Amino acid sequence: MISNILFDLDGTLTDNTQGIVRSMQYALDRLGRPHPEEAELRGYISASIHPTFVKLLNTHEEAVIEEGIRFFRERFSEVGLLENEVYQGIPELLDALCQNDCKLYVVTSKPKVYSERVIKHFALDRWFDDIFGPSLEERQYTKAKLIETALVNHKLAAEHTVMVGDRREDINAGKSNGTLTIGVTYGSGSHEEIASSTPDYICHSPYDIQRILITY
Repeated sequence: MISNILFDLDGTLTDNTQGIVRSMQYALDRLGRPHPEEAELRGYISASIHPTFVKLLNTHEEAVIEEGIRFFRERFSEVGLLENEVYQGIPELLDALCQNDCKLYVVTSKPKVYSERVIKHFALDRWFDDIFGPSLEERQYTKAKLIETALVNHKLAAEHTVMVGDRREDINAGKSNGTLTIGVTYGSGSHEEIASSTPDYICHSPYDIQRILITY
């Protein structure tokens, strides 16, 4: 029986595409660097920020990477954070899961301070027991480690837990912790990326998630 649900945030609960993409463009503009097309930038959504800027700037020079991150956050913290919307069907999904006595958690690569603001802004906080994300200063974190922390802190049995996310990293992180996994195709990741990561289930909408978890 699945009783604990771990949700990724960007691309799973909310669509923050424009906020993230525009903030990347802003950072690259401030550094005087050309930026890729939006389609390419979308591929970095849900990824950890430090390796993202390593790739975007094509450098391992820490001072340059940190400056890029600083410019990104300069815009994102004030504007981009709320260039965002909850996917249709998510409130109904969360409500149904809670009524079915499931415990819900957010596990995200987005810094916890931002994630808490988003969850509260969209009034999703009433359904979640906790939020797990890195601090603004953390660089050496992984989604797998965040899931491990959630399991340990709340004494969750991995075999009764599922990780729900839209990127390969979400699926691999769940697997490495022994949880079931659900890959969603309505978010930032492509269907091909999700399918190749071989989650236990693939869902094309929040309704699909509800159908699987309520009847599991």
